[in-house]
Amino acid sequence: MNKIVAKEYLSERVVRFEVEAPLIAKSRRAGHFVIVRVGKKGERVPYTIASADVEKGTITLVVQRVGKSSEKLCRLEVGDHITDLVGPLGKATDIEKFGTVVCAGGGVGVAPMLPIIEAMKQAGNRVISVIAARTKELIILEEQVREYSDEVVIMTDDGSYGKKGLITAGVEEVIQREKVDRCITIGPAIMMKFVAELTKKYNVPTVASLNTIMVDGTGMCGACRVTVGGQTRFVCVDGPEFDAHQVDFDEMLMRLKAYD
Repeated sequence: MNKIVAKEYLSERVVRFEVEAPLIAKSRRAGHFVIVRVGKKGERVPYTIASADVEKGTITLVVQRVGKSSEKLCRLEVGDHITDLVGPLGKATDIEKFGTVVCAGGGVGVAPMLPIIEAMKQAGNRVISVIAARTKELIILEEQVREYSDEVVIMTDDGSYGKKGLITAGVEEVIQREKVDRCITIGPAIMMKFVAELTKKYNVPTVASLNTIMVDGTGMCGACRVTVGGQTRFVCVDGPEFDAHQVDFDEMLMRLKAYD
């Protein structure tokens, strides 16, 4: 069992937990995720590791309350224990010096983007982070994103903070003014689809993290099946990151409707 040592509400429905997990903290890399289970009969739920502190032996998880399992997790308080925490799982992000990297994170997708932003900066890249949400209140982790970014562009649907418009408008603004060598996008599937379509038009290599479609996290259930480059892949064991220009987002969106 893993003890919760800190809890913070980032917005009304988004909670950040710091959890004791020394071995995971030591071995995790950007892009890795864990499987969480609350209660002996709880559902296995995957969450990307937002950050880790090796000295303290903790990892940070950002959880959005969207269903029964996430609700149970969000009800836990400091001092409580998570029944099971398994990881790190998945393939780590390809981190190297590309040049200028645009990190496009939407909503809660900013959380799994954070360690990638940090790692890309430490690898010597110029990092431009474009973060987006429907309203100002739903923008999360801005301070932490700014710490590792050369520039931050904030987009809100209603214009209540930053610039008004979708995340694609912010990404295109950057691409049109300077050479972008790589783009990484994490967020709702529909958002990643349109970011991928945009960057393909400009021939910018793009990686999409499809972690939102995972269920079991070990390749057993098949729920995260996705078509990439005409071949079937499983997000949890083959990803969670793929060439965004090869992902069949339309098929993915159709399958996601089954979970509505």
